Amino acid sequence: MTAPTPVDQHAPYDLLGVGIGPFNLSLAALADSATDLNALFLDSRPGFSWHPGMLMTGTTLQVPFLADLVTMADPTSRWSYLNYLRHHDRMFRFFFSERFHIPRREYDAYLRWVAEGLDSCRFDSEVTALEWDERADAFAVTYRTGGAEHRVLARQVVLGVGTDPVLPSALADLSTGPHAARVLHSADYRTHRAALATATDVTVVGSGQSGAEVVLDLLRHQDGEGLGGPYVRWLARTPAFAPMEYSKLGLEHFTPDYVRHFRALPEATRERLVGDQWQLYKGVSGDTLGEIYDELYERTIGGGQPRASLHPDTAVVAAAPEDRGYRLTCRSGQQDEEFEVHTSAVVCATGYRASRPAFLKPLADLVAWDAQGRYRVDGAYRVALDDRITGTLYVQNAEMHTHGVGAPDLTLGAWRSATILNAVTGRPVLPMAERQAFTTFGVPAPESEGGPR
Repeated sequence: MTAPTPVDQHAPYDLLGVGIGPFNLSLAALADSATDLNALFLDSRPGFSWHPGMLMTGTTLQVPFLADLVTMADPTSRWSYLNYLRHHDRMFRFFFSERFHIPRREYDAYLRWVAEGLDSCRFDSEVTALEWDERADAFAVTYRTGGAEHRVLARQVVLGVGTDPVLPSALADLSTGPHAARVLHSADYRTHRAALATATDVTVVGSGQSGAEVVLDLLRHQDGEGLGGPYVRWLARTPAFAPMEYSKLGLEHFTPDYVRHFRALPEATRERLVGDQWQLYKGVSGDTLGEIYDELYERTIGGGQPRASLHPDTAVVAAAPEDRGYRLTCRSGQQDEEFEVHTSAVVCATGYRASRPAFLKPLADLVAWDAQGRYRVDGAYRVALDDRITGTLYVQNAEMHTHGVGAPDLTLGAWRSATILNAVTGRPVLPMAERQAFTTFGVPAPESEGGPR
């Protein structure tokens, strides 16, 4: 039995973050102004990258640039997107471009600028174990970097490890080994983009923004004369290829007001709502749908036909390899009938799911999981733990079941980070207004005397 790695000669960190995606990076950026806070953020990757498989030219962020890492909580922060533009001499160009939704590639560049500028962020640092050290009265975090193993202590830990790509069960077994380049998740699309563009037939599965962007990109690889590029097929389980809910009042579901309302609902109601509200977070930008339609329309000029087909309300229920490709068995939901599709390649734009990280195993028995093995999370994003633990564990983007559809959305990222930072420090480092929405969610409070009846 090997001896445990000795603790580094460093005072316990006040806050240690595991994972440096946009949400923990937001927390690190906001915490940078709290000079009395000793913080460290670790990530196993060699450097920052944000969904590199989907960074195609022409794709844009689905939220306005004000939903950067800090502005919605602290617009004076030096880590704002506008300050990034100033540091890169792009302020006038951005002003004249009149962009409210910025290129996805530039958002990635902005995040990388922040990650590289924060001393608290360390990459190439893989966390291998998180446990509670009773003698030290702190969390012990073991991580490996540069071939060496380190063990540090932290009073509070925040998990921002992101989510994992999810494939339909019918296709999961075909996504490895010799099929990996032809049955893949959209997270890997850019890696295989050139090869897919030369395929005979590509089927895209998934109704959201990623699926739409892959479909549009593949259509643009067609030469418009029917001579080159793949036949493009789009399958989606949703009843329609629907635009994302983007009305001004509809967007108020991404406010702290709605989060508080959602948290107070019974668990069964919350579970139902997350499914019913798919258009709030799984819909497609209306502009992207319009561009797809225009590409298809262009193909009909002069009596032509698009080399594409769109199939909503369709689920892939089985898949098998065959000569030169795959046979997909699909089911139409409303008709409850099956049909077969033969395709050369499949791109699954079927979303992501939070999972329990392996490094959490030493602590797993001290976490109060819910009946489905998920974190129980309070209003300050604290995870319920055994009473023996005096430290605090937080999570980011693993709480849709307790906080609603805003959990993975960038709009609430800075507000959630500010909420965690205030809880970590025990003081309002970043005071947040209580009421943000015009909408009253749920039963209204009794009106004051003289108010409306």
